[in-house]
Amino acid sequence: MTDVTSSKSTRRPHHWRHDLIELAALFTAVVVADTIAKTIAKGPDGPSLLVFSAIALAATAAFHTWWARRRSHASPAPPAGDTGGHPTAAGPAGTGEQHEAGGETGPVVPVETTLWRMRTTVADTPGSLAALCTVLARLGVDILTLQTHPLADGTVDEFLLRAPADLSAHALTRETAAAGGRDTWTERADAHDLVDTPTRVLGLATRTALDAAELPLALRQLLGRCTLHSVPAVSLTGRPTGEHAPVEGVLEETVMRLRDPNGGTLVVERAYLPFTPTEFARARALVELDARLGPRVPRSRDVLTLPEGNEITVRRADQRDLSAARAMHDRCSARTLGLRYHGPVGDADRYLDHLLSPRFGRTLAVQTASGRLVALGHLLWDGDETEVALMVEDDWQRRGIGSELLGRLVAMAEEAGCASVYAVTQSSNTGMVAAMRALNLPLDYQIEEGTLVITARLASAPRPADRPRETASEQPREGARRAER
Repeated sequence: MTDVTSSKSTRRPHHWRHDLIELAALFTAVVVADTIAKTIAKGPDGPSLLVFSAIALAATAAFHTWWARRRSHASPAPPAGDTGGHPTAAGPAGTGEQHEAGGETGPVVPVETTLWRMRTTVADTPGSLAALCTVLARLGVDILTLQTHPLADGTVDEFLLRAPADLSAHALTRETAAAGGRDTWTERADAHDLVDTPTRVLGLATRTALDAAELPLALRQLLGRCTLHSVPAVSLTGRPTGEHAPVEGVLEETVMRLRDPNGGTLVVERAYLPFTPTEFARARALVELDARLGPRVPRSRDVLTLPEGNEITVRRADQRDLSAARAMHDRCSARTLGLRYHGPVGDADRYLDHLLSPRFGRTLAVQTASGRLVALGHLLWDGDETEVALMVEDDWQRRGIGSELLGRLVAMAEEAGCASVYAVTQSSNTGMVAAMRALNLPLDYQIEEGTLVITARLASAPRPADRPRETASEQPREGARRAER
């Protein structure tokens, strides 16, 4: 229907007056031609002149027909001020060409560009955003995405920009301030930021729904560079910590407090940039989703066969495996517990509830064909760093179980975007040292007072926004802290 209407709108209007005038002119021309022909025919050169006149008349008629057809196919002129959707001087859309009076220029030479994320606060008045966009256009900056965060005294505008490579962050901030922007923050972006915000949030929600351990990482990727503290309601010694966030949470500029579905409080801090109410609402929605879904881990299980023929199953573990983990600890020798915890062996079971919590990292469990738990491997978020820890029951040591767990934990760390992993052990723990060497990664050794810290640098460097940064004031210490370097 649209095509038919469009073709009718571009047809030349039909006027019966023009047809009547042309018919009268044709009749007059025939009468005149007949008179002239009779006059010429009586002369000596009459036939020759008559043939010449017929040729001239035919040529004139052919020219008239060509001219009429050309005008009928020409597009009607658009109304004044209306371009009719045709390309202007900027060139046809997507061609990268420019047209000028008197000729056409060649294709525009591509300009090297850089992606930037920029956040600035503007006055909540008509025209404030338009003034900022005008300045960006003058600088040759292309706005790829724009989000607005309303505030009580203004609006925070968050941009993803494609700017000329020679435009520095300082110049971008200076010009933004001249256009009325304040508290401007800029950061280099990459291709991952080209995903629009609704799609990114839905992806984070999906990851959180499938795995409870993804919530800290999802919050980190949602809010950018920030630090997460998971503060339990009860300490390791059983004393209340006094941390109880309200159901609706608390927002205090650069700090937000959310109620942890597992009990206690999730404290999120971002010192370099205040949180907006929109970001607070998004973070709270992710936490509420985690609370509604309850405890959950991926159901995948891998069945492996050891060299002597025994089958073992490697799977994810959480706090629902607490009783089985305690039973494994009771079967372990004092030496095995001492190599694992570097402290009072009698306190080892206190740590298990925290170590199995998805707030502090991810745990892998190894169980036999009968269902008995014989090994645990932990990947623990420790600020900007990530710790790995292993414990294998005495009767199942020296069978390759520790190396299998360590390889899987390192793969999880790479997937989470960690730059390195470290293990705290004793120099006499030859099994852990051999397992770290078997990773075939660059290793760094630090020894202090008999404690050995082995750091493995992972193959690929992560994006800063993807690194887990979760700490907890009540998180159990995994041995001696790393020495200053």
